[in-house]
Amino acid sequence: MNAKEQVILSSRVKNIFSIVLPCFCSLALLTWLFMTIDYKNIWQTVEGSDMRYLSLAGIIFFLINFLIIWRWRILMKAVGLKAKRLSSMRWFFISLFFNLAPISTVGSDVIRGLGLAKEVGHKPKIFASIVLDRLSGFSGIVILAVAAFFFGHGIIKHSMTEGKLGVVALAIAALCTVSGALVVVLFSHRIFSFACKAFTGWPRLKEGLMKLHYDIVLLKGKQQKGWEAVIISVFAQVILAIEFYLTAKGMHQNIPLVYFIIFSPIVCVLTSLPSIGGLGYREMGWVSLFYLVYGVSSKTAEMAGSLSLITSAFTIISGLLGGLFYVTTLSSGRVQHPQAEPRLQRSAP
Repeated sequence: MNAKEQVILSSRVKNIFSIVLPCFCSLALLTWLFMTIDYKNIWQTVEGSDMRYLSLAGIIFFLINFLIIWRWRILMKAVGLKAKRLSSMRWFFISLFFNLAPISTVGSDVIRGLGLAKEVGHKPKIFASIVLDRLSGFSGIVILAVAAFFFGHGIIKHSMTEGKLGVVALAIAALCTVSGALVVVLFSHRIFSFACKAFTGWPRLKEGLMKLHYDIVLLKGKQQKGWEAVIISVFAQVILAIEFYLTAKGMHQNIPLVYFIIFSPIVCVLTSLPSIGGLGYREMGWVSLFYLVYGVSSKTAEMAGSLSLITSAFTIISGLLGGLFYVTTLSSGRVQHPQAEPRLQRSAP
């Protein structure tokens, strides 16, 4: 087998693995869930829910997407990228559709970036805006989790032991550590350049990563745009917590809102792991966190499982709308050839 055949084989193995791993993770976690609880009881819980609350929760869940699009467009402007509002929205929803496929959140972001790049060009700037969008979203998650835990731990400690409270605090501390490390790596030229040495064998990939870095660094002089994006992220996360709260109310569960404000950021991070639209991780996250509060019982598992599966249904519906955008985009021939990209001048670090 020659070198070219080895590269092709390695690429195929990676592609198969990238599909099999998310499927395996989602199916394994869902199997664990349904072995722990009786799915018939979950269905009875959902069937007996108040549809007024669930409908309101579904509408709120869908509207959060427009906040995220707004955040993304702010960051596009920050890196000097001009794109039509409708094009941004279309490719964002298309990425939600591909997020239902076993390619993980990163894969759907690649679809979003490549799709928009076909219309407006400037691929490095587009991917820089997507990376900044994800970073600001993660920062918003961390800020809300820390603030909610600081101000709300006095409420939740009455239903949790010191050890369980420590587990939640440790999870939030881990989020802070990861967020801080990402900021340092992405905005430090020295550290980013050192990390890119790992891709010396792939010069085109290394060059692309460095272009991405140069565009990300453009945000250094536009901190206001960055803070606007983070504030929107915090606001979106609070609204998501309200969606979970309303879903629980629809299932006739009176759970204080503060629990959802503290726990939903942790669950959101879990759903970004390799899976099919977050399936499995979302359910495992809510069941595990509710175990900390209400203890291990079938009733707790059924309540958390029902909550997460309803939210998964909202995710699937949003993704199917993205699929409609994708079909109409292809049928109308609205995907354009990329414009010529101007050469980017590298400023001195």
